[in-house]
Amino acid sequence: MSVGVHTGALALAALLAAGPLVAAPPTQQEIEEALTCQCGCGLTVHACNHLQCPSGEPMKREIAERLARGESKEAILAAFRARYGEKVLSAPTFRGFNWFAWVTPFAAVAAAALALGVVLGRRTRARPGGEAPPPAAADPALRARLARELQDLEREP
Repeated sequence: MSVGVHTGALALAALLAAGPLVAAPPTQQEIEEALTCQCGCGLTVHACNHLQCPSGEPMKREIAERLARGESKEAILAAFRARYGEKVLSAPTFRGFNWFAWVTPFAAVAAAALALGVVLGRRTRARPGGEAPPPAAADPALRARLARELQDLEREP
C-alpha cells in the first residue's frame, strides 16, 4: 500500500509541475495591451478611447481574426512589428539598443541613491579628533540678556 501512495503522490506532483508548462492561449485584451494605437493618442490599442478610431478598430479586428486562426501571441506581435516597426510595441524589447530603455531608469535611481549617500555621508561625518564643532560667536550683550532672563525664571514661584 505504501508503494501505491508514493506512486500516486509522484503522479500528482508530475501533473502539478507540468501544469505551468502548458501555456494558456493569449487573450484579445492581452495582445491589444501589448500594442500601441497608431492614431497618435499614445495609448494601447485596448485603451484607445477614440470613437471609431481609424487605427485601433482595424487592429482589434485583425487581432480577433488572427486569434480565431490560432496564431500565437508572438506571431501576431511579429506581424504588427513588421508592418509598423518597433514603435507599435507598448514596451521595448531587449534586442539591439532597446535594452538601454530598460536599464536607464534603474541606473538613474542607483546613481541618485549613491550621490545622496555620498552627500549625506560627508555632512554627518565626525570632525577629525572627535572634537565638537566650535560654538558660534555670541554677542556679549546677548549673553548678559540670557543670564538675566534665566535669573528671572529662577526667582518666579
